[in-house]
Amino acid sequence: MTYQDEAVSLETLIRATVPRYTSYPTAPHFSADVGPDTYGDFLDRAAADNGPISLYVHIPFCHSICHYCGCTTKASRRYAPIEAYVEVLRSEIAMVAARIGRRAVSHIHWGGGTPNLLSAAAFEAIVGDFHRFFDIGPETEHAIELDPRHLGEGRARFLASIGVNRASLGVQDFDPSVQAAIGRIQPAETVSAAVEQLRDAGISSLSFDLIYGLPEQSASSIRRTVETAIALAPDRISLFGYAHVPWFRANQKLIDVSKLPGSEQRLELERAAHGAIAAAGYAPIGIDHFAQPSDAMAVALSKRTLRRNFQGYTTDRADTLIGFGASSIGRTPAGYAQNVTDTGNWRERIVGGHFATERGRVLTPEDRLRADVIEQILCFYDVDLSATAARHGADAATFSADLDKLAPLLGAGWVVADDGRLVITRHAAELARLVASAFDAYLGAGGRHSVAV
Repeated sequence: MTYQDEAVSLETLIRATVPRYTSYPTAPHFSADVGPDTYGDFLDRAAADNGPISLYVHIPFCHSICHYCGCTTKASRRYAPIEAYVEVLRSEIAMVAARIGRRAVSHIHWGGGTPNLLSAAAFEAIVGDFHRFFDIGPETEHAIELDPRHLGEGRARFLASIGVNRASLGVQDFDPSVQAAIGRIQPAETVSAAVEQLRDAGISSLSFDLIYGLPEQSASSIRRTVETAIALAPDRISLFGYAHVPWFRANQKLIDVSKLPGSEQRLELERAAHGAIAAAGYAPIGIDHFAQPSDAMAVALSKRTLRRNFQGYTTDRADTLIGFGASSIGRTPAGYAQNVTDTGNWRERIVGGHFATERGRVLTPEDRLRADVIEQILCFYDVDLSATAARHGADAATFSADLDKLAPLLGAGWVVADDGRLVITRHAAELARLVASAFDAYLGAGGRHSVAV
């Protein structure tokens, strides 16, 4: 096979639309059969476990909505709706704590939306509840997603004072033309100032989110973005492919589709950015993360303790993740549970004394087996199918039909299956989601997804 033939074949493969696999089964296969009562049962069963838990807080508000955004959030220029949301959120925290008990917490993660829109009083109240109901220690990782444009004077020091020790900054792209095309004007000086404030406050563990596949991007422009980001020396960098899903997020209709790169150009952008980040000494972590070699995430990769959850790659080993707020998703060993998306309905249910669970998934033994396989592929680009099956009390022959789906990749030598072990040997970052999808028993049974690269 010539290099030209190989490139054409790879371009064809990455046009496939497959899930990102931050869960398995994936969210399109959650069911309304999982409601408040089932979630309560999940929590009761999790309460019997002595291990740590993780907490995720969803703040679905922004000052304005960027064109590219795929998050569940809404624009709010007034603080009153946010204040009312916080009061209900605190009630939800108390309800969950009453069922699961006082447990050690390994990770806290604030997502959105724009969590840094909360007032100091709101942060103090919620964090106070966490300390009241759970065991929050100095070893707890306490992370927050930040919009650098809204990090006011003194806010970094305040966040540090309530225990925040890691911050993820939404950068996306530094090029002014790209910023104009995606409706997010954010000069490099704004990001640099935010970084300086956070480090001065003692929050030195920083992550940057970058996106490829945006309108107006070129290989040279995305390299410049990477260079600007690396000059600020974040510990971690996430490089996500833009998912154009206007049927799911109406704001994306503001994106000029004629300016979006095609599959071949997306691959060029991904490789240009990936190469520039790796050349700067960052260790590639799975399909879309990078970390400085001394970072805990790089260490977790080397020790094969890296995990993948709704926030992407993580060092968190907790089996239970509690989601608070409208649209948040939680996970327990028994299954997944997602809150109702609409903030009004969420508020009504919580105020009424009920969990706001709208849908979820009760995990079967086969779900757990396949989730384990898929997570290993996404984290390590390999999986010992025989050992994984044995660990779950299953037969490795379970995967025979799945391996048949990978015949073209096996024939090309890009994937090798030998003595029960599967390894992606070439184009791993580009092909991992596609390879993982071969083990997805629900793929094709509903849901629309983004392209593989």
